Amino acid sequence: MTTERKLTTLEALPARVAITGLVSDDASESAAIERPATISGTEPGRLPRSVISPEVARTWDRLFNAAMAKSTAGLDPRVIHLAFLDWWVKLAWSPGTHARLTEKGLRKWARIGLFLAQGISDRELPSVIEPLPQDNRFRDPAWRQWPYNLFSQTFLLTQQWWANATTGVPALSREHKDVVTFVTRQLLDMVSPSNFPWTNPEVTRATLRDGGANLVQGWRNFMDDWQRWITGQKPAGTERFEPGKSVAVTPGKVVFRNHLIELIQYAPSTPTVCAEPVLVVPAWIMKYYILDLSPHNSLVRYLVDKGHTVFMISWRNPTEEDRDLGMDDYRRDGVLAALDAIGSIVPDARVHGAGYCLGGTLLAIAAAALARDNDKRLQTITLLAAQTDFTEAGELMLFMNEAQVSFLESMMWDRGVLDTQQMSGAFQMLRSNDLVWSRMVRDYLLGERRPPNDLMAWNADQTRLPFKMHSEYMRELFLNNSLAEGHYRVDGEAVAVSDIRIPIFAIGTETDHVAPWKSVYKINLLADSPEVTFLLTSGGHNAGIVSEPGHPGRSYRIGSRTDDQSYVDPETWYERTPCSEGSWWPAWQQWLLRHSTVGAAPPSMGAPDAGCPILGDAPGSYVNQA
Repeated sequence: MTTERKLTTLEALPARVAITGLVSDDASESAAIERPATISGTEPGRLPRSVISPEVARTWDRLFNAAMAKSTAGLDPRVIHLAFLDWWVKLAWSPGTHARLTEKGLRKWARIGLFLAQGISDRELPSVIEPLPQDNRFRDPAWRQWPYNLFSQTFLLTQQWWANATTGVPALSREHKDVVTFVTRQLLDMVSPSNFPWTNPEVTRATLRDGGANLVQGWRNFMDDWQRWITGQKPAGTERFEPGKSVAVTPGKVVFRNHLIELIQYAPSTPTVCAEPVLVVPAWIMKYYILDLSPHNSLVRYLVDKGHTVFMISWRNPTEEDRDLGMDDYRRDGVLAALDAIGSIVPDARVHGAGYCLGGTLLAIAAAALARDNDKRLQTITLLAAQTDFTEAGELMLFMNEAQVSFLESMMWDRGVLDTQQMSGAFQMLRSNDLVWSRMVRDYLLGERRPPNDLMAWNADQTRLPFKMHSEYMRELFLNNSLAEGHYRVDGEAVAVSDIRIPIFAIGTETDHVAPWKSVYKINLLADSPEVTFLLTSGGHNAGIVSEPGHPGRSYRIGSRTDDQSYVDPETWYERTPCSEGSWWPAWQQWLLRHSTVGAAPPSMGAPDAGCPILGDAPGSYVNQA
């Protein structure tokens, strides 16, 4: 019997017999061969085609996840549940670890019981446990007095036990361990005795002193913040810092504009300048003017006053219509468009590129592509708290596993952009003690309202991210680490950081929760440049960069490595590199100077004849887009 005859026989069988495999319209759903089927009492033929195509099913999935994301602030609850389930199962199958944690718990409760018994007669007992150096919740001396010392000691011992319980379970994956540790810390921070008026001695003291006026004022502060939040207004006091009036006031002109950027050229303040201009590529997660804040702490003004011609990219704040803008759009219409404009204004001059955060990562991608194509327009590049390898990107990686990325993609697909609330919420959770709970105590329980400074006002002036760009950023860089592994493609061909053969200056900040300094340090593993200089400064992701000369308490370490020197791991580098007091700005400016030609005449502002007319005064219009 031929194959054709066999199929004919099958067609004549009843449907309940003939359908022995999966009847599917999507070949990817099954490896089985789809066979024609009949319905009893009808002529032989195929079943009606399914109305639920893979595209329809995917759309339903995305709509469902997008609806869920609205109630979970963009966090996938499955990630947390699966991590805790894995932790519980692994702990249940580790009787030795279970016994050790039980013993630790009993010992801690015994210490608390002893502390309680002794505290009845001795009201100033020495502490049995001290908070971590970065934990400022229990610094007030009143926390050492009865009964508040009992509250704080119980909380700290409980926190310590949970730290042991979440990090010491055998066979628990690193990803799940980090999630469980992070979520447990967040939950414990919520119930800290410092967060409640009847267990916080500072609040109790203020309430007795002010007759409860602090709580009344705290309620007013809360209502003001709530009204501002639901109406989309900025936090109280930030209206004093308006770009072009009190911040972003360094004189300059907008000399180029496209759908994505405005390019600002700053006016010279010295009779001669370095021949090589500086192009600053800020992150588009926020507005550009963190690098041009008030006159006293503006990095742009500092460079201009030192004789550098500075150009700044000001990114447009995307809307739902920009959902299809991708990383390559930001490279092409951002960095490359700016380099083209600078080439029209300062012909034949090579450019010092400086990129901050995500802008630095984009600059590294652009520099690698230019090097691959033998385009020599860049003189040096500087990476300000910017990563090129994302394997150790800190707690931000908790939001970057496959499930979480898919969840976020569904939310962005529905809205077209990732809005400011999701981004700010994620960053605040990374430092909930400092950014959430301590502020709640100060503003709502103590009734105090610290006036915001320029950096705080900038932090509240947030932007949106296009769906396609953010999806590519999360998948290509965070999940796949494509840039570090040589798989990131530009114009259809892979690019590699090792192709960059110009001097590199990389800056990390010691307490960075967004781009941990050891992650930034990995440029030493990837780069094949003639010189790589790494500088580690005190402070965090934002405050460490805004570190003007004269800023109290600032320090930094700096070291250079040439291409014929061996690699040094970050811990050894830290131990060997001496610490210098003061701002890192002068050290970087001197490095730029060594790679520049001094004594050139300042270039003209704009180049009308070359397609770069003056379009208006700095800071331009894009920076004021809501």
